[in-house]
Amino acid sequence: MQADQEAIERAGDAGEESVARAAVREALLEPGALVRAVGSGRRRGEDAPKYQRVELRYVDLKGVRRLQVTEFDERQAHTRNADAGGAGKVVDELLGLPYGNWHVETTSETLRLRYTKKGRSLLHRQAEQHEQETSHDRAKHRLLDPAAPFLVELGISDHLGRVKPSRQAKYKQIEEFCKLLLPALEDAVSAGRIATGRPLHVVDLGCGSAYLTLAAYHLLTDAGHDVRMTGIDHNPAARKRNTQRVTALGWQDHLEFVDATIADARLDTPPDVVLALHACDTATDDALARAVGWEAPLILAAPCCHHDIQKQLKSVEPPAPYALLTRYGIVRERFADVLTDSLRAAVLRQVGYRVEVVQFVDSEHTPRNLLLRAARTGAPAGPEVRAEYDTLTAEWQVTPHLATLVLAPDREAVL
Repeated sequence: MQADQEAIERAGDAGEESVARAAVREALLEPGALVRAVGSGRRRGEDAPKYQRVELRYVDLKGVRRLQVTEFDERQAHTRNADAGGAGKVVDELLGLPYGNWHVETTSETLRLRYTKKGRSLLHRQAEQHEQETSHDRAKHRLLDPAAPFLVELGISDHLGRVKPSRQAKYKQIEEFCKLLLPALEDAVSAGRIATGRPLHVVDLGCGSAYLTLAAYHLLTDAGHDVRMTGIDHNPAARKRNTQRVTALGWQDHLEFVDATIADARLDTPPDVVLALHACDTATDDALARAVGWEAPLILAAPCCHHDIQKQLKSVEPPAPYALLTRYGIVRERFADVLTDSLRAAVLRQVGYRVEVVQFVDSEHTPRNLLLRAARTGAPAGPEVRAEYDTLTAEWQVTPHLATLVLAPDREAVL
């Protein structure tokens, strides 16, 4: 009897997936209606797809409409085009991959398909108007419009809405960070890790001059989220200056700045998203630790300098046969960077986060161009995760600052 019931449930789940997948497939194969579609994430229990994300849209090439497929790995985008006869095969191939989420926009609606932890498919449809753009030679898409008022207020763009030559690197750095923020947030919302129907709370730790704070608020608000944002930095002058800028932009009701250290900052409610862009040395660890204490569903942190592990390596006898990695100062410095961020990722995995380490901008814009992107799943780490971490720290005789903050048995979360 139980077996029969399980069979019925499996059949029901298969039926739901068939209906949901058919609806998405139909939308993807509408050359006159599809605006944009994105497949991302990974289904639980499945191997990750070859590409982290795939985007689809229709383009007109020499008078013929084709389905354009752009697949993204950690470093670049790979684009291919399919004619009307081959589009169905391409779409079936992509829908057969274990992406955990599909976000599809057509001229008349938005479809969101996600797979739950138990493998069930959930489809949400909402009537929305979108404009289709099929020009192949369209202007290069910029996520942050250079003419956006906040960029002018920050002095990144001039009064004509053009990015100043001296500020191109800063603009690029912030834009690329935001390009990773938006899809990561969409994945977290689709997976149910971030609740909808209430304001989205975002915290920027070590916000400094608030370039990222203002950019993230603008980006997420423009994407339709009701955002409440807090920038935290222990600098009274910066707080005053940033508050003046927010007031000038008319954002003061939803964006505030707090003069406090990362460790001492207090919030009324835990954040949904925690950001940290280039917090120096162990300040990145402080930011990650606060995010873990808040059980933040999503963390994006781009570390800066890594002096702590560098200093520890100076007094360490390297494990054989790796003495060459610490013999020369410049090599030891770069090795310490890699070791520090690898250990940070290992610590976060032990406390219930799925972690990716990616390059978010070319090194020509900033040499500190790695990003830790962590999504809280709450799933317990297997013993092999801790064993791998223990072996690495023991061999190199180092103690990551983040581990002292979040792996201590008596640690307590503090708002």
